[in-house]
Amino acid sequence: MSFKLTILGTSSALPTTKRYTSAHVLNVHERFFLVDCGEATQVQLRRNKIRFSKLDYIFISHLHGDHFYGIFGLISTFALLGRTKPLHLFAHPKLENIINTVLGSEVPPFKIEYHALEYDKENKILDLKHLEVYSFPLKHRTQTCGFLFKEKEKLPNIKKEKILEYNLSITEIIAIKNGSGLTLESGELIKNEQLVIPPKRPRSYAYLSDTKYSDKYAPLLQQVDLLYHEATFDASKSKMAKKTGHSTAEDAANFAQLTNAKKLLMGHLSARYNDVKLHEKEAQKIFKNATFVNDNDTFTIKN
Repeated sequence: MSFKLTILGTSSALPTTKRYTSAHVLNVHERFFLVDCGEATQVQLRRNKIRFSKLDYIFISHLHGDHFYGIFGLISTFALLGRTKPLHLFAHPKLENIINTVLGSEVPPFKIEYHALEYDKENKILDLKHLEVYSFPLKHRTQTCGFLFKEKEKLPNIKKEKILEYNLSITEIIAIKNGSGLTLESGELIKNEQLVIPPKRPRSYAYLSDTKYSDKYAPLLQQVDLLYHEATFDASKSKMAKKTGHSTAEDAANFAQLTNAKKLLMGHLSARYNDVKLHEKEAQKIFKNATFVNDNDTFTIKN
């Protein structure tokens, strides 16, 4: 089953000819989740051949324009395309009024379900069949959330030969898949691990939008497969990073090391930089599997 991240925008507040503002799309089991919605998100969705009708869940980290100004046009496009199913929007509670003000009389022909984020602790904000989504507060100049998308652990598979060997009933199969052993008529106990093939480790992706360095929620993100952490500046601009509520490449790498992440993806590049070689060099001294992402990059975690 799919677990694929597509990067739509990697610039900070000022877009460039090569980098648009923040937006990611995560595909989990063919359900699509949009994380932030900067300008040009629609263009990038089309460029990456992601169908608008697939987007049912949108997560907005905070109310700075480079992270949500694309939402107005996207909602209008949904309406033009004849959308009727609800859209779930997870964001600061003020966004509902902002959207209503901007759209005015252009009321979309579908319902927008607003889910207000909280900014004092981690919260499970979405629970689907195959996926859980958590929000957690970040340290920025305005109330900001990061997001963790975590695949649910699957039940193990019963070894086919054991079904035949012990003539297992449906009731016994269900019990074994849920962790039970098997007691034979002779009284012998067959341990669960002898009967099942363990499930593969659940996959995960974390999105740390604009933030100063903080290790507070590192325990929540332990061993995350894909860790996206903003790295607006290089180390020489560390004072500016703290002043503006942002991170350096070193900050991102330190956090990746702390969480034992599998791969660090850095983004949100200040327009003052022409390339990302310095960012990558600084990060890789601390955390080897680090890269600065580009618009239209994709990352697939296989199962």
